[in-house]
Amino acid sequence: MVFVGGIAYVAWYKKNVLDKIEIAFSAGYDPALELAIHGKKRQEQLPEESSWGSETPWTEHLRRDEQDLVDRIVHGKEGGRYYILLGPKGTGKTTMIYDAMQAVQAEGVAVCDAHPDLEVFRLRLGKALNYEFHEDSQTGLFQRRDPREGGPALDIERAFNKLEKVALRYARRTGRPLVLIFNNIQHFKNDDEGRNMLLQLQQHAESWAASGIVTMVFSSDDFWPFFVMRKTASRMQVVSVYDLNLRGSLQALVRMRLNNEHKLEDPQTFKEAIAIVGGRLSYLSRISKADDMLRNARHMLDVERAWLLSQIGLIPDCDDDVMDEQKWSSCSWLLLREFVKMRQEDERIRDERIASGELSPDALDELPLPKIPYYRCRQIMTRPDFLEDLDRGNIIAIDINHDVTPDSILLLHAARTVVEEEEFDNTLQSVRDRVDEIESLHRTRELTFKDLSAGDCVRLQVDKRNSLRDDSLEDAT
Repeated sequence: MVFVGGIAYVAWYKKNVLDKIEIAFSAGYDPALELAIHGKKRQEQLPEESSWGSETPWTEHLRRDEQDLVDRIVHGKEGGRYYILLGPKGTGKTTMIYDAMQAVQAEGVAVCDAHPDLEVFRLRLGKALNYEFHEDSQTGLFQRRDPREGGPALDIERAFNKLEKVALRYARRTGRPLVLIFNNIQHFKNDDEGRNMLLQLQQHAESWAASGIVTMVFSSDDFWPFFVMRKTASRMQVVSVYDLNLRGSLQALVRMRLNNEHKLEDPQTFKEAIAIVGGRLSYLSRISKADDMLRNARHMLDVERAWLLSQIGLIPDCDDDVMDEQKWSSCSWLLLREFVKMRQEDERIRDERIASGELSPDALDELPLPKIPYYRCRQIMTRPDFLEDLDRGNIIAIDINHDVTPDSILLLHAARTVVEEEEFDNTLQSVRDRVDEIESLHRTRELTFKDLSAGDCVRLQVDKRNSLRDDSLEDAT
C-alpha cells in the first residue's frame, strides 16, 4: 500500500506542478503587475481653465513609438523571435511592458527581475512561475539525494523543463506562445557565473523561439549583456528605447503635471524645464511633482553635477594610492570634454543658421545628444576598458550601432558646467601629468650594493649608444 500510494503521490505531484505553473500565466492577479499599477491614477481630460488654448500637447494616454511593438510581443502576436529592450535607465522600458500587460490582464505573461546572487534569482523565478523547486514535495522520504544539491543553475534548468511542458500544452490550446520577461538583466555579474546564466537563458530563448512556444523578452540598461548575447544570437531582435523628443516630452510632462493635481504653467516654463532635464521620463516625473518645476530642474542639475564630480572628480596632486582612480577619471573627462565641444559646435551652427534666416527661432527642436563611434571613444580615452565602467555608472550610453552618447541631457549639462570652468583644461592636464609622473616612479628600479666597506667606491656608467658593448667586443677579440 505504501508503494502504490507513493507512485500515486508522485504522479499527482508532477501534474500539480504543471497546473500551478499554468496558473501563473492565467489572466488576473500578477505580483509584478499589481505592484506596478498600485496607486496609479489617470487624469481623463484637460481642465477647462487651462491657459494653453488649442495648442495643448495633450493625449489621454501617452504612447511611445515602440509601444505598438511591445504590445504585440507581450500579447503573443510576435512569435519566432526573442527580444531585448536596450536603453538608458529611466527611459520607460519597464513601463511599456506593464502597460502592455495591463491591457490583457497579464494573461500568458510572467515577469522576473534579475539579481546578482543566483540564489535570489532562483527564488524570484520560482515566484514568477509559481514553482516551488520541489521544496514542497514529500518524496524526500523515498530518495537519497536532495534535488537542490546542484545549485541554482540546475534548479533554474529544472524550472525551464517544467515550463516547456506547460508552454507546449498552452500553445496547442490557444495557438500563441507564452511570454516570459526578464527585467534588468544588467544586474547579473559580468563574470563567468553571470555570463553562463545569460547563456543558459539565451539557449532556451533560441529553442523556444524556433518552436514558437515561448517568447522571451530581456531588458537592460547597460550594453554589456547585448554584447555577450550577440555572439550566439540568431533569432534575437533588439528594440532600442531612447529619451523622448521635445514634442513627446511636452505631452508627457503636461499629463504628469495634471495627474499630480498641479496647475499648468505657461508653455515657456515647460520648455525651459525640459531644456534642462531633457526627455528622460524619470526626470520628467520628478519635476512634475514639484511646486516650481523650473527651480526643481535647476536643483536636479546641481545634484547631477555634484554626483558626477563625486564619481570622476579630478585631484591634481593625487597620491599614488589613487593613481588608478585618477587615470579613470582623467580619461573619462577627455571623453566628456569632447561631447561638450560637439554640443558647442552644434549650437554655433544653429545660431549661424538662425542669423542667416534659414531657421526660425520660434520653430526650433531640441538638439540631439552628441554621439561618437565606439572605436573613436577608445582613441579619445586611450583606454578601451573604461567604457564599460562608464556605461555601468550611467555616465554614458551605448546603442546597438556602437555609438556612444552622454547618458542624458541632464548629465551633458552637468559635464558642461565643469568643462567650461576657467581652469578645467589646466587641471585635467596637471592630473594626467601627475599620473605619468607616478607611473614613471613605479618604473624606476633601485640598485642595492652589498658588502661595501667605508671608503669603497662604485662606478656606474650609462651608455645609450651601445659604444661600451662594442669596445668590450673588440677587447675580447
